[in-house]
Amino acid sequence: MGQASDTSTPIKRLAFTTDQGAGARARIGLMVLESDQTMEAEFRVLTDLPGVSVYHARLANDVDVTPEKLAKMEAELPIAAALIPQDMGLASIGYGCTSGSTIIGEDRVAHILDAAHPNVPSTNPLTAAKAALRALGVKRLALLTPYAPDVTTAMQAKFEAAGINVTLIGSFYERDDRVVGRIDAQSILEATLAVGQGDCDGVFVSCTSLRTAGLIEQAEQVLGKPVTASNHALAWHLLRLAGINDTQTGLGRLFQMQAAP
Repeated sequence: MGQASDTSTPIKRLAFTTDQGAGARARIGLMVLESDQTMEAEFRVLTDLPGVSVYHARLANDVDVTPEKLAKMEAELPIAAALIPQDMGLASIGYGCTSGSTIIGEDRVAHILDAAHPNVPSTNPLTAAKAALRALGVKRLALLTPYAPDVTTAMQAKFEAAGINVTLIGSFYERDDRVVGRIDAQSILEATLAVGQGDCDGVFVSCTSLRTAGLIEQAEQVLGKPVTASNHALAWHLLRLAGINDTQTGLGRLFQMQAAP
């Protein structure tokens, strides 16, 4: 038989140029719990700015939120942080778990993230909340959590140690993170207003699984007090650490604050 003829179409080499790519102003890294249903959707809203990109890595966690199981996440943090390569050129990086930061410790979380991404400023929802509350001038805090009392009281102690007096606490008493992610916005809003109407300067709604981004401004308008939440404070702090000081409307008082203290 004769040799088959080559009928493939020639591929023409084309010229191209490059630019700085996505996130030309700031690339932000974010460690998201594998059970979290909320954070990525909220960050798309909270960081919707020209030239800003957020890069996620998921880390293993237990859906049962107890101090013992939260502590086990410490071993997963370096693994998740390493999934975002150093040559990505991150401007800031965050660990997305408020209760985990409380139990593992903010300094320990920062040490782990710095080891994976040296000289990149890092934060977590608890550290970010403290920075946000300082910027907002909140010294007497109403705290809303979904947690059982053991985690909630540990968080209260962290705020108190930072000089923020927790005057009111409300909780949904829910340990299962899968359920927390399905608590509806109306329930969260009503709970925020319930604790915020007491003797306090402002409200912090804890847990990255709670859907809060769309209700912050409404709650502030009703209460006449500043309100922030885990994803809300974390996104703001990560932006400011990355040098992004744009103010944004519709996201409450915090996103009008340019500099993180």
